[in-house]
Amino acid sequence: MNIGRRALIATAVAGSMLGGGAIGAAVFGAGSGGAQTTSTTAPAASNGSSSGSSNSGSNANPPAPGGTFKPNEDPTHEKGESAQREAQEDAGQRPTVP
Repeated sequence: MNIGRRALIATAVAGSMLGGGAIGAAVFGAGSGGAQTTSTTAPAASNGSSSGSSNSGSNANPPAPGGTFKPNEDPTHEKGESAQREAQEDAGQRPTVP
């Protein structure tokens, strides 16, 4: 292989490596992450009840912020609940029984 051809191939390989690195950085770089993050918006106002025992609306029990357990007090849900599960919910524990 002559020197001119070798230089041409080396330049092509180096250019491909630089181009691939630039494309890889653009595609997989830190700014292109699309992971879902938590929302920082304030929760909607409640219906005025401070006891938390009465809920209304289609989304009666949104997830509680901070990972704290909030029992589902919807009447339809309460009908099918066992007494043991209800006791755990009333005690503020995450239910472990069906």
